Amino acid sequence: MNASVIIFYILSAFILASALLAVVSGKIFRSAIFLLFTLIGTAALFFWMGVEFIAAVQIIIYVGGIVVLIIFSIFLTQKSGDEMPKPLRNRSLFSVLALIFGFTFTYRLIYEYGFVQTAHKSFNVKVSEIGAQMLSTKEHGFVLPFEVVSILLLASMIGCIVIAMKIKSPERTDIQ
Repeated sequence: MNASVIIFYILSAFILASALLAVVSGKIFRSAIFLLFTLIGTAALFFWMGVEFIAAVQIIIYVGGIVVLIIFSIFLTQKSGDEMPKPLRNRSLFSVLALIFGFTFTYRLIYEYGFVQTAHKSFNVKVSEIGAQMLSTKEHGFVLPFEVVSILLLASMIGCIVIAMKIKSPERTDIQ
């Protein structure tokens, strides 16, 4: 076993552990923080594979945008320190069945196809070319999906503010 395989196993164990903790944590704020660690671990895996642009997008969009939006939403609803309610029994049962199905399906795919080593192909695309392609208004440009994502984030932020404004704070009775 060489160092590359060891690094892969360490990153994979970190991602799986933090993802599991994000799902089973009893407090919603801790779940969001463990989600943050999961996404950072995924970005580290992308860096390890040599796909720096995808890793940077992972950090900027998901870690810097989505998770921060989730954490702001938690703080705006004033429920950051509260315990999450226990799931219903039938939901827990279906969760366990989905987990078993997922592991079985993954094991079957690995057993049937295995891991085949291919020739190492390097990613020779420059970040400037990717940026020019994303913001191009030509035939194969991606400016419309880029703008749709920004509108989606804006709508999510407005929705969080509206939800937070609807929550009435408990009236204080100790004021004379």
